[in-house]
Amino acid sequence: METLEMNQIVYAITIEDVQDESLNKIGRTLNEEEIDFASKALNMGIGTSIGIIYNTIFKEVIK
Repeated sequence: METLEMNQIVYAITIEDVQDESLNKIGRTLNEEEIDFASKALNMGIGTSIGIIYNTIFKEVIK
């Protein structure tokens, strides 16, 4: 088994990811102000639901 690097990123959302979603959803890319808003919204949304996500992961792991 390989050794895990403890500071390795497990999940990330890049500006490119946000712009791809924007193109798919609204047909255009976001400007800098909209990217800033999206970043804050993602941080808040993920931050408030991270406990639920972790609980789901760990329930599956211990099955």
